[in-house]
Amino acid sequence: MENTRRQFIKKIGSVSIAFAIAEPVYVIGQYFSVEAPENKLNKEEINSWLEVLENGRVRIFTGKLELGQGIRTAIMQMAAEELDTSLDLIEVHMAETGVTPDEGFTAASRSIETSAMSVRQAAASAREIILKIAAKKWELPASELNLKDGRVTGQNKEAYLHEILEGKQIDGAVDSSVAVKGKTVRKYVGQPIPRKDIETMVRGDQIFVQDLRFPGMLHARVVHPPSYTSKIVSVNAAEIEELPSLVKMVRKDSFIGVLAEKEYEAISLAQQVKSLVSWDAPSALPDQNELKSYLKSLPVEEKVQENRGNAESVLATSEHKLEASFFKPYLMHAANGPSCAVAFFENDMLQIWSHCQGAYPLRRTIAKLMEMPEDSVNVKAVPGSGCFGHNGANDVATEAALLAREYPGRHIRLQWSRDDENRWEPFGTAMIADLQASLNADGKIAAWKCDVWSDGHSNRPNENPNTLLPSFFLEKDYGHPGIGYRGGAWRNAAPYYTIPNLKVDSHMFQGPLRISSLRSLGTYTNIFAIESFMDELAEKAGKDPFQFRLEHSEDPRAIECIMKLQPKVEGLKLKNNEGLGIAFSRYKNATSYCAMAAKVHVNRANGKVRVEKLWAVVEAGETINPDGLKNQVEGGMIQSASWALLEEVKFGSTHITSLDWATYPILRFPDTPEVEVEIIDRVEEPAVGAGEASMAPTTAAIANAVYKACGVRIRSLPITKELLKS
Repeated sequence: MENTRRQFIKKIGSVSIAFAIAEPVYVIGQYFSVEAPENKLNKEEINSWLEVLENGRVRIFTGKLELGQGIRTAIMQMAAEELDTSLDLIEVHMAETGVTPDEGFTAASRSIETSAMSVRQAAASAREIILKIAAKKWELPASELNLKDGRVTGQNKEAYLHEILEGKQIDGAVDSSVAVKGKTVRKYVGQPIPRKDIETMVRGDQIFVQDLRFPGMLHARVVHPPSYTSKIVSVNAAEIEELPSLVKMVRKDSFIGVLAEKEYEAISLAQQVKSLVSWDAPSALPDQNELKSYLKSLPVEEKVQENRGNAESVLATSEHKLEASFFKPYLMHAANGPSCAVAFFENDMLQIWSHCQGAYPLRRTIAKLMEMPEDSVNVKAVPGSGCFGHNGANDVATEAALLAREYPGRHIRLQWSRDDENRWEPFGTAMIADLQASLNADGKIAAWKCDVWSDGHSNRPNENPNTLLPSFFLEKDYGHPGIGYRGGAWRNAAPYYTIPNLKVDSHMFQGPLRISSLRSLGTYTNIFAIESFMDELAEKAGKDPFQFRLEHSEDPRAIECIMKLQPKVEGLKLKNNEGLGIAFSRYKNATSYCAMAAKVHVNRANGKVRVEKLWAVVEAGETINPDGLKNQVEGGMIQSASWALLEEVKFGSTHITSLDWATYPILRFPDTPEVEVEIIDRVEEPAVGAGEASMAPTTAAIANAVYKACGVRIRSLPITKELLKS
């Protein structure tokens, strides 16, 4: 990974440089709309999930979006398995209102267990119906017919699927009683089928929403205010109208944007307009140095989330007790490519191309904000560079829509700058977890109490305009989006261990920064706290960290994960200032399992932590694509290491100050650790998502390893150099 630009160029032999005189025009073919199925998208009907095309091809519909998790490939595998059809004959149409089923958001690691399983059952049902139709048509027993590669064959008979159906589509309901081949045959399912989109990304082909170009398209930029609460006081409209290259300035209350023929012109115009607009004084933000105490001072909604036994009484009388407080700061999604969208308005119809994570929810919310009928708005989801969680995608799509309505008949492309992205995206909320626990005479946990302080973890747009950034700047009062989804705060707050006396209390506040869904939600903080505390308790009990966890585990699947991890790191030779740490979690205490180990080196002279290697053992039930599953886990491990070591949203008295990669650093390639992932495939179990399984235990394992390396307990993130300097 240590490579300079000069070394790289020398190795490849030559470099070609080209300049484009005119902006290219290209529209990615798969992002043209297709006709909606005839059954009005009833998810109980087969036609909602698949469409038979000519020459044996089958089009699959899914309401989920490809966010890099490989869901397109997994869905193709499952459909191909049930239809015994080559993958090359399967195409997948993703997330478009009026065309694909409404499956809400692509979130919570649930694409496999919801959409992919629906496609599997629909394809299996379609297979049986097609064979019955062919049997009746040819007057042959269905048991003597075969469906393979888009053809039905039997006793010198052969026909494509569309010929069997006589050009019609399959009329029938999804039958959950039809046996699926994916559990037994596994020709495609369970196999490491490569993702075709990886090659197109490496080649730099146009696959992202940022790449979309339409004939006659205009470029836009929005002039954002200095803070969340700022309103326009005055605009020098006369001088703005005289600016060269301006096609149109759009102002709606305190929302203001510019349109130009070229992107650079739009960028320049926005900078000039910014100097010709004055804003009122913004509201003050709290002192970041006192953030933890400030959050605890806010009004809260309190609730007992879990209570068994009598934890408080046992803790009050215990002689062997520990307590600790853990803190996680605000985190960014930090997408590689700033958010982007294209919108087109004509004849009272609005078309949007967006890398949102929920096409239908975004349509509902934009329609309400713009006071349009829902069926006058069409949203086509397109992959975005670095898109996951609730980032700025919905906001930029709404801004593009507002601008497009003011300039009908031409496509409007709006891409945020890095500054826009970092200032305005919804962050992952800061959290505090206060833990207390006691040990009995046998060195086992007798009681455990957890108090979680958190804002909500999701304010995704789903009808409420106040979840969209432009609503902040319109005169109509949409209200504050509020705390939002509270369940994310106490997700995994209860340890997945056998503890006789347990209490979990939540304290929900409304924090100073805009927040919404970030990968793994509250699980990240809660498992960081729990698994760090488990190591402290193991040390107090005089027990090995592996042994201590196994003594408190009853789930055989959890035990197997932990035990498979142990031999990978046993006997590992550690040098001075190196440490090994472990952690475990079951995501949501109900889905995928992950046991994690981390080896780190701490430089006591400068306090720098280098994560040298990470090991993971993961079990997510039935594995659909082992490579895809490993990729998700590996990506989570590396991102989590970046969160642990570097990432924290910084802000001043009025707004965000982490505006670029210098002020919001992320893990770079030279510092990326070696990763090793083992998958346990349980074909007999339901498949569950694992995209968020590795996030929390990775940071916990790193924190535990740092303690082993230098004796410093990590209770606040990120792991600062100042804390570790000797």
